[in-house]
Amino acid sequence: MLAAQGGANLIYGAGMIELGVTFDFAQLVMDNEIFKMVKRVIKGIPVTDELLAIDVIKQVGPGGEFISHEHTYKNFKSEQSNTKLIDRRGRDAWLLDGGKNMTDRAYEDAQYILNNYKPEKLPEAAALRIREIIAETEIEYGVVK
Repeated sequence: MLAAQGGANLIYGAGMIELGVTFDFAQLVMDNEIFKMVKRVIKGIPVTDELLAIDVIKQVGPGGEFISHEHTYKNFKSEQSNTKLIDRRGRDAWLLDGGKNMTDRAYEDAQYILNNYKPEKLPEAAALRIREIIAETEIEYGVVK
């Protein structure tokens, strides 16, 4: 969070454990979830008459109920933090569903990704440019002469 607040556009170390000596796919999934939350916080909270729902507040009035209002329904999904790994349900519902902790869910998600993800092929121009950069770097560092 501090790096992002300081303006960094890259957060280093995703998936690393044991001071970076070891890499863990579940840790990568958890770090990705945390990075999404950091990114959301850094984005800030837009303050407009529409998002503040001044008209809705006047319409509903003191002591009124906003949950079922169309404005709430229209906006809560984009403003509420959506996470796959953090379970915000009550303990009873969590236990009935197996009581899996964040780490268990992260390992399941990592395994699913490893088994099912099919990356899109890079455009040929991008792949060629990457090969050129690697070749230039190998020459620069004396790996290839």
